[in-house]
Amino acid sequence: MRCTNCGAMIPDDMLYCPDCGMEVQIVPDYNPLEDVLAQEVKGSIEDATRQIRTDDIRRYRREGSREYSNSTRVLSQGELDEIRAKRNAAMRQSRQAGRNTAGNQRQTGRNTTGNIRQTGRGTTGNMRQTRPDTGSIRRQTTGNLRQRSEAEEKRRQQIARKKRLAKKRRQRALIIILLLIILGGVLGFAYYQNSYEGQIRKGNQALQSSDYSLAETYYNKAISKNNKKAEAYTGLSKVYIQQDDLEAAETVFLTAIGSQPSNVEIYKAAISFYVDTKQLIKVSELLDDCEYDEVLDGVRDYVSTEPEFSLEEGTYEEVQQVTLSTDNGTIYYTDDGSEPDTSSKKYTEPILLNKEGTNVIKAITVNKKKIPSLTASKTYVIELPIEDAPSVTPSTGQYESAGQITITVPEGYTAYYTMDNTDPTDPAVSAEEYTGPIDMPEGQTMFSAVLKNNNSGKYTQVTKRNYVLEISE
Repeated sequence: MRCTNCGAMIPDDMLYCPDCGMEVQIVPDYNPLEDVLAQEVKGSIEDATRQIRTDDIRRYRREGSREYSNSTRVLSQGELDEIRAKRNAAMRQSRQAGRNTAGNQRQTGRNTTGNIRQTGRGTTGNMRQTRPDTGSIRRQTTGNLRQRSEAEEKRRQQIARKKRLAKKRRQRALIIILLLIILGGVLGFAYYQNSYEGQIRKGNQALQSSDYSLAETYYNKAISKNNKKAEAYTGLSKVYIQQDDLEAAETVFLTAIGSQPSNVEIYKAAISFYVDTKQLIKVSELLDDCEYDEVLDGVRDYVSTEPEFSLEEGTYEEVQQVTLSTDNGTIYYTDDGSEPDTSSKKYTEPILLNKEGTNVIKAITVNKKKIPSLTASKTYVIELPIEDAPSVTPSTGQYESAGQITITVPEGYTAYYTMDNTDPTDPAVSAEEYTGPIDMPEGQTMFSAVLKNNNSGKYTQVTKRNYVLEISE
């Protein structure tokens, strides 16, 4: 704002002109006439007084302008109440006089008018007496405002100082927190680098760059920090796998399992190693040696049980049949003593043991994970009893009348014969199959008979007969 005295710019936070020293006018210029009019209007509405005459107002304004042209003051409520009380008293006197006599009405009116004028002059005098105090009131008000402004300025300065201090404290706190975060990150990184996970990560990086020696060092450090986790063993085995040393890779797991036979995670890692290197049969070999139910339960999807045989091993004198069974896969078997695999005979029905001699049956189970079980094997010996040489009638001799030759054939056998002294068991000889009695021919006949076991195909001893038939006339 500008100074009303010299026109210089005054800062907003100052109460006096920095050039001429003139106090700043805090309140706007005030017209006392407007206040008087407002009070009179209010009094008229409330029927507490009447309006001041226009000539009184004009006279009051002229006198005030001449005597106090440079002052500005607001009438207090007490002064306004005093003016109103005097005029109310004059009006009461006027009304009282009108009630006493009608003849004195005109005189009473003049008295009332005089009183009103006198009251007006009294009021004007009071106002004149009151107006000189406007300067002191203004100075007092300005002083109070200055004091309040200074107090407000101090309060603002204190608030600003507190804000600056709070800001500094926040900045220091943020710096400390940031330093703690950085320190924590550094310590955490250092801890991670030397932790199990950090060693594994560095081992994996070295393995990817084919630095096998360094990778082996990191994996061994990880194992030394925690030998129960399987990840380091897997990483170490990969070091050997990439160097085509499957035996060393397998040893990593077998050694760990030997020291921790109940560690399910290491078993799982070893199984994954066998599957990845296509050594599926070794999965069953590994699990077959496990004595912990919690381990077998943890890897139950990889367990493949051996097939069960319905017939115990032994020697049998009759044809036998063997039934195989399993509860978790498909059975493959061989009957020639060779090792079975998925290309062998698939078991679908009982196996018939009809070959005389030694019969070796070997079988495996392949589960849903394609893991073959260990081979189950049974040996059976079939020794079918051999019949004696067949009974042939009549016996050897000379005969004068025609007769028939018969062979006794037991159940399970077939009889064969020749009549020219050849061996009926010789494949080169066309032996006749015996189906019923044979007419004895005339002359000399060298009859040979044999029995063949229908199951084993073995022949009995040969029975020979020499017949001479001479029919007399």
